[in-house]
Formats: sequence, C-alpha cells, structure tokens
Amino acid sequence: MSATIDAMTISAPARVTLDGVWKAHGGSEGLVALQDVSLSVEPGEFLCVVGASGCGKTTLLNLMAGLDRPSRGEVDVAAPDGAPTTTAMLFQDSGLFPWLTVAANVELPMRLRGIGASERRARATELLERVHLGGFGAKRPHELSGGMRQRAALARALAQDAGLLLMDEPFGALDAITRDLLHDELESLWLDRGFTVVFVTHNVREAARLGDRIVLLTSRPGQVAATFPVELGRPRRMDSPEIADIAATVTDQLRQEVGRHGR
Repeated sequence: MSATIDAMTISAPARVTLDGVWKAHGGSEGLVALQDVSLSVEPGEFLCVVGASGCGKTTLLNLMAGLDRPSRGEVDVAAPDGAPTTTAMLFQDSGLFPWLTVAANVELPMRLRGIGASERRARATELLERVHLGGFGAKRPHELSGGMRQRAALARALAQDAGLLLMDEPFGALDAITRDLLHDELESLWLDRGFTVVFVTHNVREAARLGDRIVLLTSRPGQVAATFPVELGRPRRMDSPEIADIAATVTDQLRQEVGRHGR
C-alpha cells in the first residue's frame, strides 16, 4: 500500500450499544421484529449475528446504520473517545450504480469525501485487487457475474474507511473458494485498520471463521438467545476441527430455537 493511501483519514472504530430495543413494523401494534434487545459491540470487535430466517437480523443492522429507528429503547453508535466515526453498510444485493464503471463505483465514496482523483484511482485499484477484481475496473456492473458484483460492492464499502462496517450476508452468492479468499482479505483489512464489524450470516461456520463473538437471535420476535465467544487464534480455516466444534455448538442451540418457534 502506498504512503498516500496510508495517510488517508480512517474513522475511529465505533462502539455500538443497544439498550432495551424493540422494533415493530407497521406501528406499535404491528409485527414485532425485535423484542427487548440489549447488546454491546466493543470498538474494533468483529461480531457475527446468526439466527433463523425472519428473526430480525437485517432489522438489527438497519437500526445500527440509522436507516430505521427503534419503536422503543436506544441505539447508540459512537467512538468511545468522542472522535468522528462513520458507518458503511454492505447489503445482500450489491447496489452498484449501473451507469458507472466498477472503478467509478468504488471511487464514489472517496469522491464525495473530496479525495483527489489520483489518490482515488490508486485506492480503488488496490481495493479491487484485494477482492480479486484486478483488471475489471473499466467494466460496467451488468458485465459482471452476481458474485463479482458483490465483491465490487465490498470494495466500495471498504473505500469509505468507516469506523463501523455492517455486513448483511455479503458472501452468500459466492462460490466456496472465492468466499474463503474474501474472508482472508476482509480479516486482513480489519486487523490492519481496526474498524468495528457487525456481520450477519446464516452460515454458522462462516461466523466461527470470522467472529470474535457470535450472537444467536431467537426466532421472531428476535431476542438475544445466547452469545458464544470464539477464542481461537487467527488466521482460521473454515474446515478446521476447532471451527467445526464451535459451529456444532451454535447449530445445536439454533435448532432448539427453531424448534421452540415451530411449536
């Protein structure tokens, strides 16, 4: 990485605090997505959130991002020392602008921050290389596969140099090899930069591979059912016995939660 890129301003890692958060869609008498959720994410932590479909995982991220407001309770996102911090979010859909090239999509958040053209190009090129899209910067999104578009969206999210990165099942459309490579690159960037990550996934092994901690939500309405620390060294491998053991423990409790909901 060049000295110029190293010198770019990176937001302070965020602390996220949820205190007694409820979220009902359709007003107070509507469908309750989250019920009395209290949760803290420490600055620089990599937190993974798992749970059955419809348990409120995406709603949780939307509240953290400020895209929605809780029906009750408080959500606070701030750097612990009061320093500026920003939030970036990566959705399940890439959300790339179709009229821009891949490189221009990645450069856009830097352009909005007033970063000069040469610095933007260098940073975009580096990020595209890191997500294994080197040489595709001049392409338009429609010329890429779905998985490649999602990798470009990851590069754009990382270009924001945010203190909090919210990720909503970002690697679900990728093949196993590409997913593993991006796990490595995301982990490397996170270790280098120290930003806070909240990563939603339905893949329990992926959560054990990436997370410092795994939070399991109950079926709707979502509540914190359990928290699992992942006390393994890095880097980790998805196919390691240690990851399999943690994934099995989380999966057993997830099945119990789904079973209770089914009854």
